[in-house]
Amino acid sequence: MHQIAREQRTRWAPVAAMGLAMLVVTVELTLTAVTLPLIGADLGAGPAATTWVVLAYALPTAALAIPAGRWADGADLRRVLLLAVTAVGLTSVLAAAAPTFELLVAARVLQGVAGALVAAVYMPLIRTVVAPSARGRALGYVTTIMPAGTMAGASLGGLVAGAFGWRPVFLIKLPLLVAVLWLTHRTVPPAPGGLPMPGWTPVREALLLGGGVTAVLLALDRVQAAPVTAAVCLAVAVPPAVLWARLPDARPLLAFARGRRSGPLLLALLLACTIQGLTAFLLPYAVGSPELLGLALLFHIGTLAAVSPLAGALADSRGPQTIARLGIAVTLAGLLTLLTLPADPGLLDLAWRLVIIGGGQALFNAPHNAALLAAAPPGQTGAAGGASITVRTLGMTLGPAATALAWTAHGDLRAGVLLLAVLQLAALAAQSTARTRP
Repeated sequence: MHQIAREQRTRWAPVAAMGLAMLVVTVELTLTAVTLPLIGADLGAGPAATTWVVLAYALPTAALAIPAGRWADGADLRRVLLLAVTAVGLTSVLAAAAPTFELLVAARVLQGVAGALVAAVYMPLIRTVVAPSARGRALGYVTTIMPAGTMAGASLGGLVAGAFGWRPVFLIKLPLLVAVLWLTHRTVPPAPGGLPMPGWTPVREALLLGGGVTAVLLALDRVQAAPVTAAVCLAVAVPPAVLWARLPDARPLLAFARGRRSGPLLLALLLACTIQGLTAFLLPYAVGSPELLGLALLFHIGTLAAVSPLAGALADSRGPQTIARLGIAVTLAGLLTLLTLPADPGLLDLAWRLVIIGGGQALFNAPHNAALLAAAPPGQTGAAGGASITVRTLGMTLGPAATALAWTAHGDLRAGVLLLAVLQLAALAAQSTARTRP
């Protein structure tokens, strides 16, 4: 058992270290996105090719989350976090110094692997250093740090790229990484386990599960532009998924996914995360003005950051699943207000609707993570956390793909909004069927 099981005492400094580490992992996507045109011009890559700078990071982070989490369950979390954060720094330097586009993509893949290791520690560390009665608040604080930092990171990345070019953008997080290393070294308690060498079994699991998840994500990404390619990717995903399911080490995780408590929670997470289709596809096409949408999204992200601590506190006092259900319901209500969005919306028309949706997402995220953490069997927190990361990524990829199809079929915002509303309603139903106790 971890130390907290004996002491029942919360240590907030390691929570801060974990929050900053997760910020580094999530901000990497927005930091890089603002540099894509500059990277393409400097390294001779077209717009379609430059998207691989983002995909090369996101794919391994999602694909390796489960094997990395399983490995972290048997390791010293302090050493894993120190290793992972150091690897993020080193691979960032490699990306900044890449002389060719191909080497940049390779560096981004390595960054994604390091990001998967950071994410693997997230839930196990919270379980180790936070008392059960305070886990909602801890997850709420981490959820606050991530959107606020992502918003600031995107702005800072744009300023740095405009003044100094794209390469320094990969380096601006290094001081933050040093702070995370110092906090981790000073405050995270050591534990038995060390850094075990992965044997053939976890490597085989990483190859099979990683290959299957990557193929599914690529299929979702290409379902509109290249449906035949998407179908081939889905077909390619089946054999490794079947082989992985037959591994002995996969049985506990499959049992977790089928559990009467945890299974509906994972399904609710998948469906709820399709809301990403709203900001990643529907609104950019419906609004048309990047400047207007950018300003409106500040209200959305600001609400996420402001409400998340309250959501965590409510999860501790009222129960995480109750607050998570409330969050989905509020998100659904916010979505339905978009059905009355004017054809030529102004900032106020967008802002108040996005405030409701952002508040709903905040009420869902931290409480739902707390519910999943409570549902994870002892000794499998990392694997369960990895499963949630993979499911979340699949949902965030499915949302834009589904709304793109709805837009193509009907050519307006309402069809996509109604589709997302149906998915949120299904998420609410799944969340409501999850048992409160194992």
